[in-house]
Parts: sequence; structure tokens; C-alpha cells
Amino acid sequence: MIFEAFLFAYFIMTCGLSFLETSANPYILSMGDESTATQRLNFAQAFNPLGSLTGMFVAKEFILARLNTTSEVQRRELAQRDPGVFSQIQQSDLNVIIDPYLILGIIVALVFIVFSLTILPDSKSSINSKLDLKPTLKRLFSNRHYREGVIAQAFYVGAQIMCWTFIIQYGVNELGITKAEAQSYNMVAMVIFVTSRFICTYILKFINPGLLLMVLAFGGGIFTLGAIFLPGIIGLYSLVAISACMSLMFPTIYGIALEGLGEDAKIASAGLILAIGGGSLMPPLQGTIMDMSSFTMGGFVLSSTRTSFCLPFICFLIIGYYGWNTNRKRA
Repeated sequence: MIFEAFLFAYFIMTCGLSFLETSANPYILSMGDESTATQRLNFAQAFNPLGSLTGMFVAKEFILARLNTTSEVQRRELAQRDPGVFSQIQQSDLNVIIDPYLILGIIVALVFIVFSLTILPDSKSSINSKLDLKPTLKRLFSNRHYREGVIAQAFYVGAQIMCWTFIIQYGVNELGITKAEAQSYNMVAMVIFVTSRFICTYILKFINPGLLLMVLAFGGGIFTLGAIFLPGIIGLYSLVAISACMSLMFPTIYGIALEGLGEDAKIASAGLILAIGGGSLMPPLQGTIMDMSSFTMGGFVLSSTRTSFCLPFICFLIIGYYGWNTNRKRA
């Protein structure tokens, strides 16, 4: 029941994930021909959403479905009127959460042991392991294509977190369904994401990564407009469909931003992982918009929930520009 302890543990876990991705992505890019590096990274990351889908299933069936159904408003009232009952509800919810996290910790420990005992092949860039940080950073900061890639990555992660996190709020606020039911739509979005990732990886054999990134960003923008302006279940379907367009974006932006950087890719990779911070900046802004009252444009009234998705729309415009610019340079 100590929130600071939870945050500290969460921080340690995400630090490990950051180290892993910063190391693994350039490692995958270097293990083959540079012309197929982006496709190779897309294929490797196509398996990531399987873990996310498993996590969503666990959250739905073993956490959300078992939490106490007392609403937030009632809980605040109980905290004032009957602190004892409120504490019991808190402890009950905590007991529900403990087991999934404990099992996750055991699984991660087992994976750690497996990797500790496994001899991995050297990458092409492992011969020269010395890094000269200052000149490397100077070259990277002067590389416009790389800088734009970091910016595009930040906006992509922001769009991804917003579109996935707020599916639940969209379903609850716009359709009046329960959080558990809304989570089902989140799982459908993840299945679409996984499927589209494999499809897009195959398409990359025939299409320039920049061009495909631009097309999918355009599609993501169209579906986002659907979530904003189409009422009811059609708007929710549009929000779910965005995942088909997002599937390619992270590894493709990653791959084309690191293209041609050679040894500098090791440090450049860290910059692209740092761009994940975009996912911590934009969702609070969207949440702030959601907390506002409805917006009126002429005689058209738009709920604050639907209006808030103007932020992911802006993100897709920026991603689309990066894809267009990359494709233009290669044409």
C-alpha cells in the first residue's frame, strides 16, 4: 500500500526494459545486410505485441474482473465516512494485483537465467567496442535525418499510448460500457496490431519503408478523424482500427533513423529509446482535455473524450511528414 515503493519498483523494471531495447535493436539491425535491416527489425518486433496481448488478457481476466466494483466516487465517500471499510476494499484490490506481478517477476527471472547461460553470436559492429561519446553526439546532433527520426519516434509513442490507453475511457464515456468490456476492444486492437505487423513486414520486401510509413500515417490520421467525428460504436471501431496503421511505425522509424550511422548507431539507439518519453508527455495532455466540458463548433457538439483525439491526429501528421521526407530523399 506504499505508492512510492510501487513507483520505485516500476522504475527499476522499466530501466531494465530500456537497457534491453537500446541494446537489442541495433544488435538486430547489424546482423545482416543493411538494405533489409528495417524489415528484419520489424519481423523481430512483430513478436512484442504477443506479450502485450497476453498482458491485456491477464489484466482483463485476473485483475479487472476481480477488483471490487465500488466506484471511485463511492470510495472517496467511504474514505471519509467509514475508513475501516475503505481500507478493506484497498487491501482486497491489492491482493488481486499481487499474484500477477509475482508470477511476472518469476518469469522474468527465468528469462534472465536463460540469457545468462546462452552464448549469443557477435554482431558485425562488435569488433570495435570503444565508444567516443563527445564526437559521436556531435555527429548525431548535426544529422538532420536522425534528429527528425527521434522527434517522429516521440510523437509515435505518444500516439500509441494515447490510442491504446484511452480505448477504455472512450468505451466507458461514449458507449456506456464497463471497463472490462472496453478492455476487450483493447485486446482486439492488439490482435489487429500483431497481424498487421507481420503483413507490413512482408510488404517491406516490395515498398520503400519511408513510403509505407507515410501511407500508414495517413491511414492512422483518417481513422483518428473517425474516432473524433463518428458517434457511437463506429467511432470505437475507428479507434481500434488505428492499431493496423501503427503496427509498422516504431521499428520502421527506428530502422530508417539509424540507417548509415555505423558505429554511431549504438549511441543513436539510446536517443531513439529516450524518445519513448513522448509517451509520458502527451497522454496527460489528452487526459486534461477529457476532463473538460464538451466542445461546440457552430451547431455541432463534440464530447471532450472525442475532441481529445486531436492530439494523436497531430502525431500522425508529424510521422507522415517524416515518412514523406524519407521517401523523397530515396526517390
